[in-house]
Amino acid sequence: MSTTTAPWPTEVRLKADKKTLTVAFDDGRSFDIPAELLRVRSPSAEVQGHGAGQRRTIGGKRNVQILGVEPVGSYAVRLRFDDMHDTGIFPWGLLREMGERRDAFFEEYVAELAEKGLSR
Repeated sequence: MSTTTAPWPTEVRLKADKKTLTVAFDDGRSFDIPAELLRVRSPSAEVQGHGAGQRRTIGGKRNVQILGVEPVGSYAVRLRFDDMHDTGIFPWGLLREMGERRDAFFEEYVAELAEKGLSR
């Protein structure tokens, strides 16, 4: 096995409260990623737009839940949220990054909400 191979997920599990997705990787790292963060940073066009600088700040998702986790080939999962959002496909690398940078991403999100007068 090459040392340049990206870590591969060994487990993707939705916690019972449906507010946390746990992703474990073959390098031993595991991350608990809040549904709220996954929803507001979804890789979908609805959130990210269709080009640079078009990302939208989505408020009101503090209590969002994940209703389903569906595999997309061998490279990603599609998450279905209880607000009917289901168009984001989350590749393994993005889930890894969201796990590693969860706190920084969340701080950015809260700052963006404040700047735009929105609430969680």
